[in-house]
Amino acid sequence: MMTSFSQNTIEKLGYYVYVYSDPDTHKPFYVGKGKGNRVFDHLFYQDDSEKVAYIQRLIQGGKEPLIEILVHGVDEETALKVEAAAIDLIGIENLTNRQRGYHSAEYGKIEVSLLESRYNCEQIKLEDFNENAVLIRINQLYRNDMTVYELYETTRGFWRINPEQIKKVKYALAVYYGMVLEVYEIAAWFPAFSTMTQRYIPDTEQCRNRYEFVGNIAPESVRKKFRDKSVASLFPQGAQNPIRYIIADEGNAQETYAEDKM
Repeated sequence: MMTSFSQNTIEKLGYYVYVYSDPDTHKPFYVGKGKGNRVFDHLFYQDDSEKVAYIQRLIQGGKEPLIEILVHGVDEETALKVEAAAIDLIGIENLTNRQRGYHSAEYGKIEVSLLESRYNCEQIKLEDFNENAVLIRINQLYRNDMTVYELYETTRGFWRINPEQIKKVKYALAVYYGMVLEVYEIAAWFPAFSTMTQRYIPDTEQCRNRYEFVGNIAPESVRKKFRDKSVASLFPQGAQNPIRYIIADEGNAQETYAEDKM
């Protein structure tokens, strides 16, 4: 079994993206990126990961994984993006990778009309609001292949909010890198994980002072006003807090900020 490259090869490779596949079916089970002899490191790992277990099963059966270089001679940033694209194309559920690739939510697989909306959408300004709303930024949680239900579940919780401020709010806008993906009409807010959910429930201490809402898709007139449009200007540059309240007072909207981070 080959376990290293020659120095001459290493000098030519630069950064690369590699794929581990089953030798019989050629079905990929792991995608990674690196340089030097990084591609061979997995052959020597002894941890309890699914990837290591797969490789060990092959070796114990007298086989070895098929190792292929998908692309080479690129810089690290490019390798990271190619790795993410490969994982998205194959599907994380079909691999032993524990997480999606670098900036997969931002640069990964996406339907073309959504991509156009992201980069060429109408800008919503503060004065355009005459509804009380909460903007919920889900940059770190969103996936391009989310179902309607998954997007709702991701948006509705679990947040540190101002209980008094939120009482005034009628609509919740799911915001991904400035673009409004969906608008929900809020029925009520509850303590985190007190309503039915399929999401993972963390330690109860982490749930303290966090809340979730239940609701429905907003009326079409409200959705049409905000959906697929940008509210990026309402999040100050460098702002870490995912929550922004928009309180409209007789047509004059006021923007207020939550103090707690996600």
